[in-house]
Amino acid sequence: MSLFDWFANRRKSGPMSQERQEREIADGLWTKCPECGVLTYTKDLRANQMVCLECGHHLRVDGLERISQLIDGTTWMPLDENLQAVDALKFRDRKSYSDRLREYQDKTGCLDAVKTGLGKLDGLPVALGVMEFQFMGGSMGSVVGEKLTRLIERATRERLPLMIICASGGARMQEGMLSLMQMAKISGALERHRENKLLYIPILTHPTTGGVTASFAMLGDIIIAEPKATIGFAGRRVIEQTLREKLPEDFQSAEDLLLHGFVDAIVPRTQIKKTLAQLICLHQPQSPLSHRIPLPDAMHLSTTAID
Repeated sequence: MSLFDWFANRRKSGPMSQERQEREIADGLWTKCPECGVLTYTKDLRANQMVCLECGHHLRVDGLERISQLIDGTTWMPLDENLQAVDALKFRDRKSYSDRLREYQDKTGCLDAVKTGLGKLDGLPVALGVMEFQFMGGSMGSVVGEKLTRLIERATRERLPLMIICASGGARMQEGMLSLMQMAKISGALERHRENKLLYIPILTHPTTGGVTASFAMLGDIIIAEPKATIGFAGRRVIEQTLREKLPEDFQSAEDLLLHGFVDAIVPRTQIKKTLAQLICLHQPQSPLSHRIPLPDAMHLSTTAID
C-alpha cells in the first residue's frame, strides 16, 4: 500500500468512526452528562442510579426507575392505575387539553403525572408516590391529587410510613381551580396521617416548584432533597422582574434551602434508600432491623423532633 493510499484510508475512517459514535449515542449505548459533558456507558450510569460518575450530577429519571431504585424486587403493588384526567373545563390554547393528554400518554406510556403504590423498602413496608416530570412537567391536576390522596389514606389505614418523590412545575393550568383544590385535599389527608403519628418524608428532586412546593412537598416530618435540585414557588425570572434586582446564583437551590432551614437533609440519590430505611427504623423502633445502616456522611438532619 502506498503512502497516498494509507492517508486516503485514514481520511475515510475518520468520518466513519464519528458516525458510528453518533449512532451509538442515539441508540442509548452512551449518555452525555448535561453538566460536565462527559460520555458515560449508559449501563454503568444506570448502575450508579443515573448519577454522573465524573461530576456527581443527578440526571432526571422516570417513575419506574425511581421505583426500582427504592422498592425491593417484586414487592411493588401499584394503586389506582386506571385513573385518567378529563377535560372538564374544555380548555384550549393551540390544541385542546384532551389532545395534549393523549399526546403525553403516547409519549410516556403513563396515564398521568404520578405513580402510587405499596411495597417494601429494605424489607420495611411503605407507601410510595412518584411524580413523573416527563408527563406535562409533572403538573398537579385532579388525577395527581386524587391518586396521592388515596395513597395517603391507604397509608393511614394500614399505618404505613409514606414517601413522595416530588418533581413538578406546579398546578396544571388546564384544570384551573380544580387543580388548585388538590393542594388542600392532599394537605388534609396528610394532616390525618400526622394525627395518627405516622411518618411522612417528601424527597424533593429537580425541579420541585409551584403548588407542589406550596403544599405537600413542604409538609414532611423530615424533608429530603437531592443535591442541587431547584426548589421554590415562583420562577426565578418572575421574582427578578417583580423585585427588579438580580438574585444570587444559588437562589432556590437545595443547598440554599438547607442553609435557611426549609430542607432537613441533602442526600445523594445513591444513598437515599439506605437513609430512608434508617429513618423508618428510628421512627418505628418496633420494626426489626435486618441490618444496621449508618447515616451517610452527606446527610445533615435538623434537630426538630418528630411527633
